[in-house]
Amino acid sequence: HPHKRMATTNPLPIHCVGSLVGHEGPATCVRFNQDGNYCLSGSKDRLVKLWNPSTQLLIKTYKGHSGDVNDVCVFADNSRFASCSSDKTIMLWDVGTGKVITKYRGHASAVHAVRLNAEASVLASSSYDATVRMWDLRSHAWEPIQVLDEARDSVNTLALRGHELLTGSVDGYVRNYDIRMGRLRSDCIGEPVTSVCFSHDNNCILASSLDNTIRLLDKESGELLRDYTGHRNKDYRMDSTLTHHDVAVVGGSEDGTLFFWDLVTGKVVHRVSGQHRSAISSLTLHPKKPLLVTASLDGAVRVWRDVPAPETA
Repeated sequence: HPHKRMATTNPLPIHCVGSLVGHEGPATCVRFNQDGNYCLSGSKDRLVKLWNPSTQLLIKTYKGHSGDVNDVCVFADNSRFASCSSDKTIMLWDVGTGKVITKYRGHASAVHAVRLNAEASVLASSSYDATVRMWDLRSHAWEPIQVLDEARDSVNTLALRGHELLTGSVDGYVRNYDIRMGRLRSDCIGEPVTSVCFSHDNNCILASSLDNTIRLLDKESGELLRDYTGHRNKDYRMDSTLTHHDVAVVGGSEDGTLFFWDLVTGKVVHRVSGQHRSAISSLTLHPKKPLLVTASLDGAVRVWRDVPAPETA
């Protein structure tokens, strides 16, 4: 069983090795770019910041939103990124110049999440207005090409892979849309869903909800395979994700504790406290290395590795 070898063959980023210091408000989101050389963070200070997590240096700050920045995602070629905000807009930015290329308006309320497809031809956004909107990035059209309005309440979270779109809503449902076939499968969690993602092997869905529980569901049947508990999550949207090779589940707690669970057994394998003072709103794993960045409502953005930082004299 791969989980038996976890300690040696799949080192987990359990050691805090530094901080990305600069936001002046609660940090709401953090995302690595495709190659993991840098990451973007967003905050209630209305700014997006670009960092080198290895050197912990701030590279650039992006100003333009007039409300909280709630999510960011980077294009595969690293030339552009998208951000979304409580100001009801989605902005497309030029990474190098710091200028806004396009501003998408259409949501009636705060925009919570943005995701790009692999070809960077379509952007999906989800909102407090209970819709998901799909934007064609190639046509320069101002209107969305598709509006998904099945949710009965705020859509907090999105995941996009191939032709599959995964959403999580306050109405208690995880919805999996097959965009190409026009099919929808809904799974009722029964509690507000705050984070969804696909497993790396694409067979499962990981979903966090406001009942202090993260659940692993079979993607095809919706069957509950395992749940992960021990953390507190009753009030805030917090990311959860899977480590490389789907070995462990990573998530935060509202008291700032970082949790790692064994995927198969559901047991807590690491619990690290003392680095964040408030809810870990967001986290992002390096695409290849055991490197993690966490963002918290305490305003801190922390960098984690599988080995402690070298002692400095």
